[in-house]
Amino acid sequence: MAVMVENFRSFEAGPDPSGRTWQIRFLWQQNGISIRHADTVDVKFELCCAGRQEQKVIALAHPDLLRLAEQLGRPLTDPWVSRLAATHLRRMIETGQDMEKTLVAPSFDELTAL
Repeated sequence: MAVMVENFRSFEAGPDPSGRTWQIRFLWQQNGISIRHADTVDVKFELCCAGRQEQKVIALAHPDLLRLAEQLGRPLTDPWVSRLAATHLRRMIETGQDMEKTLVAPSFDELTAL
């Protein structure tokens, strides 16, 4: 199980497979239904490293979030969802998985591992 990112608003992640450390800044969280007609909670981050900037949206399926919150016996809150998304992003950076994508939708199993 991964250690959750506590300060999802601003944190470092890495090293990535190339040995770089990234600075991450939370931009926003919003319901995906309002922007993409998807039953997700979208969390957007800005990533910076060595003069390079990019943005990633972590799209967390709402049914998966409800199921995970129920399994853990915890309320589904905005800060918890943002920490889940930040933790998934950190894992992406460390492994290089899905880094070519702008919009990433982790599976239920990936969320459970967080």
